[in-house]
Amino acid sequence: MRLFAAVVPPPERLDELGHVVDRLRRLPGADGLRWTSRPGWHFTLAFMGEVDEELLPELRERLGRAAHRTPPFPLRLHGGGHFGRRALWTGAAGDLDELRLLAERADAAARRAGVPMEEHRRYQAHLTVARARAEGAGLRPFLDELAGFEGGRWQVGELVLVRSNLPVSGVPGEQPRYETVDRWPLAGRGEGAG
Repeated sequence: MRLFAAVVPPPERLDELGHVVDRLRRLPGADGLRWTSRPGWHFTLAFMGEVDEELLPELRERLGRAAHRTPPFPLRLHGGGHFGRRALWTGAAGDLDELRLLAERADAAARRAGVPMEEHRRYQAHLTVARARAEGAGLRPFLDELAGFEGGRWQVGELVLVRSNLPVSGVPGEQPRYETVDRWPLAGRGEGAG
């Protein structure tokens, strides 16, 4: 099964982003982007790809430990950015150090459970809202609109393991379906927890 660990913003924060994305979709050139679906909006912490079913019990145990060691922390959706000329995203503000630490713990949990992970690189918090259909799509108007976006604050309180079901119908624009496999409350005590 294809898995990733994530932080999922609460519905009211996703609604705030939804209003901004609705405006973005009305801008000239918006049809050159493939917009991600709201039910799939999340911050990926560790992408694991295909994971053998027999690794799942240890992976769950290790992700549970990672959540138990991490205290709840404040976050908000903030601004926007892009990767190359392909992906358009909104970022995060708040306790980014704790978010990065949770991402590192999720990555380490997967590695220790035997999941073959890609090369480790510094975590960049992003929630993808669109991908360019073709190389060279103009993202500037969308970035300008996202620049001032400040979502409301929320307390990140759980780590979520998500299964990604890739589209199989062949219908252009079909989105992956995401289903929660497991979730763990963040239970650390903050400074010095470990």
